[in-house]
Amino acid sequence: MIILGINAYHGDSSACLVKDGQLICAIEEERIRRVKHWAGFPSESIKWCLGFANIAPEKIDYIAVSRNPISKLPQKALRAFCKRPKFSFLCERLENYKKLSGIYDNFLEVFASKDKNLKAKIYKVEHHRAHLASSFFVSPFDEAAVVSVDGFGDFVSAMTGIGKAGQIKVLADVEFPHSLGIFYSALTQYLGFWNYGDEYKVMGLSAFGKPVFLEQMRKIVKLKKNGFFELDTTYFLHDTEGVEMTWLNAAPKMGKLFSDKLTQLLGEPRKENEDLSQRFQDIAASLQAMYEEAFFHILEHLYKKTGSENICLSGGCSQNSLANGKIYEKTKFKNVYVPPAGHDAGGAIGAAFYLWNQLLKNPRTFVMNSPYWGPDFDSNMIRSSMQEFQLKFEELNVNDLTKRVAQNIADGKIVGWFQGRTEWGPRALGNRSILVDPRRKEMQDILNERIKKREWFRPFAPSILMEKTGDWFENSQPVPFMEKVYRVKPEKREAIPAVVHGDGTGRLQTVDPAINPLYHKLISEFNSLTGVPVLLNTSFNENEPIVNAPKDALDCFVRVGMDVLVLGNIYISKG
Repeated sequence: MIILGINAYHGDSSACLVKDGQLICAIEEERIRRVKHWAGFPSESIKWCLGFANIAPEKIDYIAVSRNPISKLPQKALRAFCKRPKFSFLCERLENYKKLSGIYDNFLEVFASKDKNLKAKIYKVEHHRAHLASSFFVSPFDEAAVVSVDGFGDFVSAMTGIGKAGQIKVLADVEFPHSLGIFYSALTQYLGFWNYGDEYKVMGLSAFGKPVFLEQMRKIVKLKKNGFFELDTTYFLHDTEGVEMTWLNAAPKMGKLFSDKLTQLLGEPRKENEDLSQRFQDIAASLQAMYEEAFFHILEHLYKKTGSENICLSGGCSQNSLANGKIYEKTKFKNVYVPPAGHDAGGAIGAAFYLWNQLLKNPRTFVMNSPYWGPDFDSNMIRSSMQEFQLKFEELNVNDLTKRVAQNIADGKIVGWFQGRTEWGPRALGNRSILVDPRRKEMQDILNERIKKREWFRPFAPSILMEKTGDWFENSQPVPFMEKVYRVKPEKREAIPAVVHGDGTGRLQTVDPAINPLYHKLISEFNSLTGVPVLLNTSFNENEPIVNAPKDALDCFVRVGMDVLVLGNIYISKG
């Protein structure tokens, strides 16, 4: 049985293929179209998935979609009648629902020549159920507490439940207009970051402030005895006016979320290009502290309800690695699973596995312990891509390649590292990475000046040999997908200053030799040279989606200040 899972007409559109309960491939549309967070029908992702798996469209049995427009329909209708939001907002929502209802027609348009033979049935899976499934059904746990938290999807912003074997039982949810995701996004806008998905910047900024505005935040977010929360919606616009959003075949955009009352509470918002004063740093720290207070309130209540020591996280807020890293110390959960794409892109996988396990009642046979589900390119394809660039190169065996690159990094060079299959999710995890020496504090400024062109306060991540984690961090639990932040041991911070953030933490990736043997070997070679089992790993891009194909990597390499590019076993140096 073949299931095509898609996230469509929402931010981070994506597609995946599941065959007989096994994930075959997955990719986000942005990687192919080269537009960040691209929202629309993921036609290019679908084409790539079918081509990669050599599956004809007429062989697809089901198309699982991670949205269900009729979910909570009575509540939606009542709100529209009572609140009377702006006409433009209603038109945008109706257009979005129309597009979702026409998924099959969109599919026929892409594969018009095959339309008479298509047999696929459409299943629409409610947004947060797809999120829960994207985590639990691919986790290593037979049973676990499950939680999804984000902005909104199908009129819900948070959902909790319990997963056992091949079924998820929903326990409770939080309906519109109350949302921790909206709270975080609104304050992100207030702090001057208006692009879709900029919340991660605020997480980085929070390390340089103190939560001196926490009492003000508690006026905005109020914790409830049932384990959830509610917003004082007078600080926002979405409850009364709706928020205009753009989801149709472009980079997603979201209108202003906060009201003038928030300005009265916190002072004037940050203007475009205004310096990030200590006040704004403290507001960022207070925002993060309030989010964590509410998040751990949810988790504490869920633990009492389920009694499980395992927890699976999903939803856009599961990308809050600061909070995720504190679960072990702040709760009684002992085992945490966060998939590599907990955000909306992961809904494609969630919808597919919700259909396979929950609705069709098939047993679970798949665990996602690897993030590498996208395209790969052999040497012939790489050489073909290089023809237009006229670069001199060498082809090296694995031992010579890893030894030379490790020495390059130790010598202070910036290396573009392109290997194997593209990562699934927002993190570069050793296959589409830029790598440098973490011992050199100046590398933060060098990377920002020559390549990344980003804000001073944003951290760079450490990739560490999994077996060495406990020697360098205060927690030794594996972090395979860079989804948690741990404190670096005080005595180790001076040894790797380029990857230690302002609060003494690092958003780490633990590298397992069984999952990525080549990347593990490279870090091991660097460790042999330096005594440091860590590399600074940042995404291979320059204010664009992470590179996907060799041409993307070559384009980036020739226009920015990288010293070395490695494409498979092909070694290129500018020096």
